Amino acid sequence: MLRYVASRLLLSIPTLLGVATLIFFMLNVLPGDTVETMLRAEGGNPTPELVASERARLGLDRPILVQYGDFLAGLATFDLGTSSWTSKPVTEEIALRLPVTLQVAVLAMLLALVIAIPLGTIAAIYRETWIDYAIRTFAIGGIALPSFWFGMLIALVMLWYFNWLPPLGSPSLFDDPLRLLQQLALPAIAIGYRYAAILIRMMRSSVIEVMHEDFVRTARAKGLKARSIIRRHVIPNSLLPTITMIGLEFALLIGSLVVIEQVFSLNGIGRLFLDAVSRSDLAIIQGIVMVLTVIFVAVNLLVDFAYAAIDPRIKLA
Repeated sequence: MLRYVASRLLLSIPTLLGVATLIFFMLNVLPGDTVETMLRAEGGNPTPELVASERARLGLDRPILVQYGDFLAGLATFDLGTSSWTSKPVTEEIALRLPVTLQVAVLAMLLALVIAIPLGTIAAIYRETWIDYAIRTFAIGGIALPSFWFGMLIALVMLWYFNWLPPLGSPSLFDDPLRLLQQLALPAIAIGYRYAAILIRMMRSSVIEVMHEDFVRTARAKGLKARSIIRRHVIPNSLLPTITMIGLEFALLIGSLVVIEQVFSLNGIGRLFLDAVSRSDLAIIQGIVMVLTVIFVAVNLLVDFAYAAIDPRIKLA
């Protein structure tokens, strides 16, 4: 197990290095000047001397390869640089916003799993019946509806019929979990619906495929009850491709929170990313991309562990 974890961590280093190189050079060849954008905010008219002085303070006047080397050295020591707008460390800015985004993502994922696994299984068992058609229609609706539009629709319905909207602020999970749940419930539903719709279709296809395997027919021939076959044999073997989709969609789910956080006024990573783009704050943008890449790598590592936990035939060596 330790050898497997170590090998996967070593394999993730080229991925992180490639992403870091790509994002650094892509952002530095874009037109525009971060310093001028910052100094000209709110009608400012900086002199060339002031612009040159500020670029020197931020280290932007050095050769691009020197800046790239400093960026890689900072990554090795978990130093993502300093924001050109707030003059605060990027790690501090991200640490303030990341918990909100992760809480919404995890809550949406749990909601999707609770919905998708039973509905996908039921749709496969009763395929080509009205139950199957109803569940498939529900899933198609989740894929077709944009999450941000569905989120706004939920908010309008709650306001119109119940005169209720999620509370504002940033409540703590440990200090006021109920208030936090109220704040995150609607964005989690808006994101989780689409997430669940994709997993329902995957789970349904997997269950149908497994139900035609030889070991299922053998179990039926031995006289095992249908419920026992589904619970002990069909569902565990159907979860493997579904888990793969869970890992892939979880990373995309975090990215889709950019708009949802704007809709529900959540102070998360998505909102920070939009602010950084509008201000041309390259350090913040680079830091967020690297953090999301690390999350993606970690989720894929957890997916591999889940394979071994569900299917004893898979060994982590």
